[in-house]
Amino acid sequence: MEIIIQTVGWIGTMFTVLAYFLVSRQYATTKIKVYQFMNLFGSVGVGINVFHQEAWPALALQITWAIITVASLIRPK
Repeated sequence: MEIIIQTVGWIGTMFTVLAYFLVSRQYATTKIKVYQFMNLFGSVGVGINVFHQEAWPALALQITWAIITVASLIRPK
């Protein structure tokens, strides 16, 4: 089970970093859904890992990040 939790955390980290890289290099914008979903999947993946590690401040950050992302996805354009 530990290897699965670690893998999910690493995949989440890669999604988050890739989303940031794409926007920073102007290959994507924050307005596209792909960017938002990468952030969402990233925060959920890292969130699962930090929950398992009982890193509560990091979990609070990931929950906040996910809420902001979901709000961005459902807001009318």
